[in-house]
Amino acid sequence: MNNFKKRVVIKVGTNVMTNKNNRIVGPILKNLVRQIAYLYERDIITILVSSGSAIAGKEVLGDCSAVDPTTRRQVFSSVGQPRLMRHYYSMFHDFGMSCAQVLATKRDFAPGEYRDNMINCYEALLHEGIVPIANEDDAVSLTMSMFTDNDELASLVAELVDADMMIMLTDTDGLYTGHPDDDDSELLHHVEGDQNVEKYVQTSEKGEGEGRGGMGSKLKIAKSTANKNIPTYIANGKEDNIIIDILEGKEVGTKFV
Repeated sequence: MNNFKKRVVIKVGTNVMTNKNNRIVGPILKNLVRQIAYLYERDIITILVSSGSAIAGKEVLGDCSAVDPTTRRQVFSSVGQPRLMRHYYSMFHDFGMSCAQVLATKRDFAPGEYRDNMINCYEALLHEGIVPIANEDDAVSLTMSMFTDNDELASLVAELVDADMMIMLTDTDGLYTGHPDDDDSELLHHVEGDQNVEKYVQTSEKGEGEGRGGMGSKLKIAKSTANKNIPTYIANGKEDNIIIDILEGKEVGTKFV
């Protein structure tokens, strides 16, 4: 048996790790890794589900001559994924930790040998105290079998590893009763599984490479994950100590039970 008492799945979205010019911000990633290292010292092991490969690829390439959106995503993600992993590898190494890349398609979660094989992989990594960094395998994903977004991937991973908690990091403090910028909007700290909070969700416009998941997707995934007895949070990943605050029981973000 390993020494870890808890397993936490943390999903970080593209909008957390980038600035308004869609450039990846190193200090935000480093802060994320610092918090994961803090939890590691307290016998809490993290599985990180990280977006950002497409943006990382766009930063390198600038543009791509392919017209088909799926092909463009494949090119940007294939170029960006090793670049993103290099960032993570270096940062985890600075904290004396190891990380690993686990790329998956939806097929890998269907009952059978693919799923069993992935469970073996995760269990072996977690047993060794290695932080798995999961992302969709965009290079080989077929459009009809893609994850809706990385929120869905995070939920499937949380179920796969029997996680104690899932945290979805975004660029707002959680779920509000209106637009986050409106003065009369209130942050909802607790949401029950059957509570009708969908009415509060605003639509969002996103550009290429900016991530596919909006608040509507997060809400749906948070509820379904909580219904699997995995408490789920939506919280602001740009806040310095957000992950530690959640694990220490502070009233931050929106908790789904």
